[in-house]
Amino acid sequence: MEKIRILEMIDKTFLGGGQIHLLSLVKNLDRARFDISVCSRDRGALVDEVKKNQIKFFPVTFSKRRWGKTVREIAFILKSQRVDILHTHGGVAGLYGRWAAYKCRTPIIVHTLHGIHYLHYRNALLKFFCILLERYFSHFTDALIFVSDGDRKKGQKYKLASLEKMFVIKNGIDFSEYNKLKVNKEVNITKELGLESSKPIVGTVARLHRQKGLIYLLKAAKKISQVFPEVKILIIGEGSLREKLERKARSLGLERLVWFFGERRNIPMFISLFDVFILPSLWEGLPYTLIEAGALAKPVVSTNVDGIREVIKNEETGILVPPKNAEILAQAVISLLQDREYALRLGRKLKKEIYPRYTLSRMVKETQDLYFKLYQIYH
Repeated sequence: MEKIRILEMIDKTFLGGGQIHLLSLVKNLDRARFDISVCSRDRGALVDEVKKNQIKFFPVTFSKRRWGKTVREIAFILKSQRVDILHTHGGVAGLYGRWAAYKCRTPIIVHTLHGIHYLHYRNALLKFFCILLERYFSHFTDALIFVSDGDRKKGQKYKLASLEKMFVIKNGIDFSEYNKLKVNKEVNITKELGLESSKPIVGTVARLHRQKGLIYLLKAAKKISQVFPEVKILIIGEGSLREKLERKARSLGLERLVWFFGERRNIPMFISLFDVFILPSLWEGLPYTLIEAGALAKPVVSTNVDGIREVIKNEETGILVPPKNAEILAQAVISLLQDREYALRLGRKLKKEIYPRYTLSRMVKETQDLYFKLYQIYH
C-alpha cells in the first residue's frame, strides 16, 4: 500500500505549544502508513529537532512583504512532493499554506488552531477581518481542529467553519517520560542554576507575549516576596516582551528575585524544581505546560480562562484566579507556599486526573484516524 504523503507546516521555530504539538505528531505518526515531512522557517530549535529525528524538512521564508514568493515556495513543495495532506498549524502557516494548497489543488487541507488568538486582538477591525478570512478559508479546508472544547464553542459562535468540519483533538504528552524523571534538587539547583534548594521556588514556562499575562506575575511577585523574602521566581521562555518585562522587574526592585532563563529544552527539569507552577494567561487554547506540571504532580495556580478550566478544577486539582488580578494571584501562591500539605494534595490529584485524558498516544491516534477518514473520502 502506498504511503499517505503528509506535510506538517508551521511558521515560527521556537518551541512553543504549536511547535511541540507538531513535533509530537511527526515523531509518532505511523511511518509505515505515512510519508512525513515538515515545513517552517529555515532555522531554530524546531528545525534542529526535526533534523535530529531524520524527518524530511523544507524551509520557507514566510515573508509578509513578499507573500507571493512565500506562496509560490509552498506551492512548489506541495507539487514536487505530491503531498496528499497539508496540515497547517497556527495563523501564519494557515494563511500561506492553505492558499498555496488551494491554488495547486492539494487533495486534503487540515488546519489546527492552537488557541484562537485573533479573537483577542485589541484592534476590532483587524479581529473582524481575521474572522472573515477564516470563514473564507474554511470553504477549502477539509478539517478545522481545535485543541480545546472551549475553542470549538468559540469557533461555532463565530461561524469559523461548518459544524461537520470542526474537530477537537486535545494536546497530549508521553507520561512515561515524566515518570522516569528523577531530579536531585539539591545538586541540580546549586550546581546548574546557582539557586539554594532550601528556599521557595515558583515559576512559569511561557512565551513572553501579552497572552501569558506575565506582567501580572511580576506585580504578584512583589507581594509574594513580602511574605517570603527569599523566594525565587523563574520565568522560562523567550518572546518579544522580554526587555519590557525585565525593565518592569527592575522597576519593582525584583532583580534578585525574578530570574529570566530564556528558551530552554529541558523544560521538565525546570518544572520539577518549582514548589508552585504559575500560569497567569489572559486566554489559552490548551497549554502544554499545565499538562507537564500535572505530570510532575506540581501544585498549580492559574487563571480561570477557557482551556485552562478544562485541565484545572478550582481547589480540587489547582487554584484558579481571575485574569489580570495580581493581588489574588499572589494570595493563591502564598497560600500554597504556607500550606505545603494542601499543595502536595492538589498536585497529586491533578496528576491522577489528567493522566487518562491527555496522553500522547490518544492525541496521535485521533489525528491519524482523522487523516485516514479524510483520505478515504477523497479517494
